[in-house]
Amino acid sequence: GLSYSAHPSAEAELRRVAADIAAKYPDAIGVAAVHRVGDLAVGDLAVVVGVSCAHRAEAFHACHALIDELKASVPVWKHQRFTDGSDEWVGSA
Repeated sequence: GLSYSAHPSAEAELRRVAADIAAKYPDAIGVAAVHRVGDLAVGDLAVVVGVSCAHRAEAFHACHALIDELKASVPVWKHQRFTDGSDEWVGSA
C-alpha cells in the first residue's frame, strides 16, 4: 500500500514550482500539477503534471523539468507498506 503525507506548505511550494517552470519555458501556455495525499492503492495516480506549448517537444521538456523539481522541492512524503509487513518512508530525509 501507499500513503502520502504533505507539509502544510506543500500547496504553496507546488504553486511556486509551477510558476518557476512557466517562467523558465516562456512558450508555455499553461502549467499544472497535482499531488495526491492520503492512502492510495498500488497503481493509483499519485502525481499528475501537464504543460501546454505550441510545440510538443517544448511541452515534454517542461513537463520533465516540472516533475523533477516537484519531487526535489515539494514537501510530500511517501510511506510504502510491503506484503512482508515491512515498510519504508521515501522523501523524508
